[in-house]
Amino acid sequence: MIGWYVHHQGRGHLHRARAITAHLDEDVTVLSTLPREDWAADWLELPRDDVEGRTDASPGGRLHYAPVDNLGHTERLAAIASWVTRVRPRLVVVDVSVEVTVLVRTLGIPVVVMAMPGDRDDAPHELGHDLARAIVAPWPGELYQPGYLRRRADKVTYAGGISRHAGRPLPAPAPATATAAASPATTAATAPRHDGPRRVLLLGGAGGSRLGPADLDAARAATPGWQWTVAGPLGEWHADVLPLLVSTDVAVIAAGQNSVADVAVAGCRAVVIAEDRPFDEQRATAGVLAQHGLAVVREAWPTDWAAVLDEAMALDPAWERWRADGAAARAAQAIQAAADGVVAR
Repeated sequence: MIGWYVHHQGRGHLHRARAITAHLDEDVTVLSTLPREDWAADWLELPRDDVEGRTDASPGGRLHYAPVDNLGHTERLAAIASWVTRVRPRLVVVDVSVEVTVLVRTLGIPVVVMAMPGDRDDAPHELGHDLARAIVAPWPGELYQPGYLRRRADKVTYAGGISRHAGRPLPAPAPATATAAASPATTAATAPRHDGPRRVLLLGGAGGSRLGPADLDAARAATPGWQWTVAGPLGEWHADVLPLLVSTDVAVIAAGQNSVADVAVAGCRAVVIAEDRPFDEQRATAGVLAQHGLAVVREAWPTDWAAVLDEAMALDPAWERWRADGAAARAAQAIQAAADGVVAR
């Protein structure tokens, strides 16, 4: 039995866990606040730790979140400790929490930590990464190796971008709608991926965004030659976004790891706008994408959308460099090796 702690912020950690566990040879119990799903062998629903106080949450700067006035936090860690004591898992994957990493390893259970982009040189991250038997980075090491991982190169596996859609046959692009505006003249380099008007997909996530309806209205008004589709909090939620991605000419996404990996699987051009996240997580990813010519990157919601989309259409992104194909299996192999007492390179 392997345990897997899934953080409840957004749905990216959950999708990543599901993609990787499909390649593991043993049962997995998910430990999470998120509602139970049937793909795991078992599921321990944890008490919430975000509805009460936050006094002294970072004691001495050594932990990220251990408030003294939050009963949910206490009960959450107690539930994990009780499960570990009762089940004695061979390994626990933590995605992500320094406090859970410290707790589980202190109880004598090896830990694999899922890495995150950005500046992770603070004391809590240093502690968590030092305690980990292995670290899995869900992006290609050929393109990005932050300093905190270079210092621990002997126990890091750069799996590549992990998408739940990797390995699926790509669906055919959806037909054009009759009411959409006509496409402007194109060259071979900027040709749409389908017949009909050029399409842009705004793909939002569940992790929070500063984007509002007025921003979307302004973008639509500035791009009369484009057909906009919106998936996420400003539009309609879709259980499967792959058909939308293969049908669009340009995807507009934040710089979350799952969104980038999904775009890589679909192979579409992208405009990436990093959201504010701790430790400059998304800005780090966006910078890598811009550096290697994989996407058009903006620091904030543009006002010149027509020019931005034209710039994106001129891209010929080599998304195979994000190594989404086989990434989940490589991550699973590293986790399995750590459970067997071997550090995978």
